Amino acid sequence: MIKRILSIAAAICCLSNTITAQHGKYVGGDISLIPQYELHNSPYLDKEGNKIEDLVVWLAKECNWNTFRVRLFVNPNGMSNDGKNVDPAVCQDLEYVKSLGKRIKDAGANFMLDIHYSDTWVDAGHIQAPEAWKNMSVDQKTAQIATYTHETLQALKTAGATPDLVQVGNEIMFGFMGIKVAPYDKTDSQWDNYLKILKAGCEAVREECPKAQIIVHTDRPKEVESARYYYGKLETAGIDYDVIGLSYYPFWHGNLTDLKKGLDGLKKDFPNKKVQIVETGYYFQYWPTTGINYNTQNIWPASPDGQYNFIKDLIKSLADYEQVEGLLYWFPEDAGNGDDTNWDTSKGTVLAGWTNRGFWWPSQSNEGHWPVCNNQKESALELFKNFLNPNITALESLKSTDNSQEHVYYNILGQRVHQLQRGQIYFVQGKKIIYQ
Repeated sequence: MIKRILSIAAAICCLSNTITAQHGKYVGGDISLIPQYELHNSPYLDKEGNKIEDLVVWLAKECNWNTFRVRLFVNPNGMSNDGKNVDPAVCQDLEYVKSLGKRIKDAGANFMLDIHYSDTWVDAGHIQAPEAWKNMSVDQKTAQIATYTHETLQALKTAGATPDLVQVGNEIMFGFMGIKVAPYDKTDSQWDNYLKILKAGCEAVREECPKAQIIVHTDRPKEVESARYYYGKLETAGIDYDVIGLSYYPFWHGNLTDLKKGLDGLKKDFPNKKVQIVETGYYFQYWPTTGINYNTQNIWPASPDGQYNFIKDLIKSLADYEQVEGLLYWFPEDAGNGDDTNWDTSKGTVLAGWTNRGFWWPSQSNEGHWPVCNNQKESALELFKNFLNPNITALESLKSTDNSQEHVYYNILGQRVHQLQRGQIYFVQGKKIIYQ
């Protein structure tokens, strides 16, 4: 019988850190541009208007974020991935990453390294190798990725910035370092060459940082057959990795039903692999008119409320999947083009243009950037940490009832439980209970 009932509010404070340590869940974001905003005089404010002195430390201490991702380019060229436009956000060379990585480690957080193996952005539509490597043979690229990975990780370790998680490539389902493949049978796919190079990269990480989790990152999470084919190829080839990393943006990848379809497929096909959503995000203003695949404004408008409710609904959905151990927001530090930008020329010092998906208002301001909040002063930023305690979000919509036989119980990971065990903590109808 239930002997003791405590309010869930009282439980939050004592459970937040212990859940992270005991169950290895990761929550945070890709903060690759924080140093650039600092360099270009773009201060951040908290909800009370206080200036945040060190955003990395503040996110770790005040928001309970325990993981920060940083991208790395080989020789960043400051250009868009089509080579047509200047992009000041492409600036993360090894020295930059060493410095930011050490700040992350000094803040007591996990450091996720996202190695692009390119001089600019790579993704499903852009698979270019670094300029200095592009004319190499497959054997030369295989040797080069191993050497580069070893040297990069050695340098980071020496700098006090040993990564805890390493992405070998970024959204690489359709190609890697100029080698084109497809997650299905296709005559121009170069799977043998692709797997040879990827395997060398993963092996180098394992040798240099044996305690780090290796992530293979893809997009299009709802495409179950593509994921089965792709990760099946890796399995057959004996690629050594730990985590399936996914990008999930509803305006590109569909609604939460689509995401859950993909997660169900991964759970069935690759039950021994952990899954992390290593990129997600949502608009809080200015819904784009081009460049998106799905209009989800009927579910989540492009507003502070829409952004907040998207995060709430996402966390609630992920609570059903024990396999999903990580959730990272992409570019939470977005604060516009840089406060020292010359608005007459419109050439940003940090960004080439607003993304409108971060957690701070991007408008230029002498006093600093305020966090995005709805009319109730709630922010998606504050909500994001609930991934560590998904029961908090999962129970928000449950109605109170005195009939305990009809209660739905969740464990401290937010997973629904059908059989209670004595001495364990559960959450039911907004309350924490210890079953005796």
